Amino acid sequence: MGSLTRRQLLAALLGAPLTARLYGCRPEREPPDSIEGELLGPDLRLGHRLRQPPPLAAWRDAPQRRTRVAIVGGGPAGLSAAWRLARRGERDFAVLELDTKLGGTSRDGRSEVTPYPWGAHYLPVPGRHNHDLRALLTEMGALDERGEPAEHVLVREPHERLFFRGYWYPGLYPYAGASPSDLAELSRFRALTARHAESFRLPMARSARDRLDLDLVDGATWLRQNGLRSERLHWLCDYACRDDYGLRLEDTSAWALLFYWAARLEDGKEAPLLTWPEGNGALVRHLAQAAGERALTGRLVAHIEPSQDEVRLAVLNSDGRRERWVAERAILAVPRFAATRLVPNLPTEGFDHGAWLVANLHLRDRPIGRGVELAWDNVLYDSPSLGYVTATHQRGRDFGPTVLTYYLPLCETDSRASRQALLAAEHGDLAEAALLDLERAHPSLRSVVRRLDVWRWGHAMTRPRVGFLLGGARFEAGHPRGRLHFAHSDLSGVALFEEAFFHGVRAADEVLAA
Repeated sequence: MGSLTRRQLLAALLGAPLTARLYGCRPEREPPDSIEGELLGPDLRLGHRLRQPPPLAAWRDAPQRRTRVAIVGGGPAGLSAAWRLARRGERDFAVLELDTKLGGTSRDGRSEVTPYPWGAHYLPVPGRHNHDLRALLTEMGALDERGEPAEHVLVREPHERLFFRGYWYPGLYPYAGASPSDLAELSRFRALTARHAESFRLPMARSARDRLDLDLVDGATWLRQNGLRSERLHWLCDYACRDDYGLRLEDTSAWALLFYWAARLEDGKEAPLLTWPEGNGALVRHLAQAAGERALTGRLVAHIEPSQDEVRLAVLNSDGRRERWVAERAILAVPRFAATRLVPNLPTEGFDHGAWLVANLHLRDRPIGRGVELAWDNVLYDSPSLGYVTATHQRGRDFGPTVLTYYLPLCETDSRASRQALLAAEHGDLAEAALLDLERAHPSLRSVVRRLDVWRWGHAMTRPRVGFLLGGARFEAGHPRGRLHFAHSDLSGVALFEEAFFHGVRAADEVLAA
């Protein structure tokens, strides 16, 4: 991978057709030296120690610590488990997180201008059946005493806009130039999803099993089978799959496609969205308060030994120190690819994790564009990216400095090759990819960029390919093994906060019941 030119790397990230169109006949150019920034991401050095950790004997003389419950992983699932334990009165637990900061793919950053997300950035208002998640949001003040969304977290207008054929238009569907046939298909699609709403619920465990046959066909085929062939509708559904799953429409299970739309309906209406300047970082920060000093970062759990009476954990600290932990029970709240290195013979068939690039562009002023004004969510029609969200939008700051968070899922079928391309790239390559993509909508963008930081998520999210949700591996993945319990959104096959929260709470309840 190191021998690739910048243009080849950009083609791997943005796609060859778009890269060729952006470059035209120009020679390969270097990224501008004037734009500062960092290349960020999870601690690969410490994380890769899990592949070949020191032998267990290396912990023979390490100091020992005891706790009733050890939670391995400080992402949304692990922190949700800690929150549940604390709410139910269990105080003797510890969260052991590999990275230097809690939050996983919901973590955030801060500047002198605003907080901003490094990953997930919104949450649909949960349905009335989702009592636990609604309790969390009420505790945070995001829902009022009537269960209605609080004004300060409800996404304010303008909500979203689409860059289509040279102009920004309101909304996400490309209405400009749409034919009567296009609009009729859009209406039919909405009616189809509404008709299936009773079968789909968030979290997925609340969904009915009556339509799992949809998992045997991909989303594009299912649309065509239902007479839905509009290019604009297919684009909208493809955008949804890239947004939530990091997959193209033709690679996504039709069940997962329908789940995206139908599970967000409440009384026939689409659930409103909640957001914060830092995105879902606000959620994990609140959850982390329940753990307090019991959440320990820079801790790599290298070995787990469950027995009939206890669970032993060999922990390697980021400073090189070793610790032995002994717990009555443990909750393994890590992605499946990491869990398989700690627990032998876990079911793994079908688990596939996609890579993502996230960039935060720190701007001196707002970028110029043609059409409707800057919105919270800003999407480009003919781009492999999801566009960007505006961190200052929710606070009503519509002028002056801001931070734009740009999202690029690498949706290729070969996730390993995508991951290698992403990790081989340097800061300048990835910054150039983001700038080239966005400059089509904002030609003067470079002149207002003060700093551009890039985060590489090598294993950002599990992806619901055709057949995975119906396959046996996922259904077996969450079953406890003696005193060892499992919690992660991977167990649902879709990487949503609602799923991570559900599995964290479920695993905590299993421990409490035991």
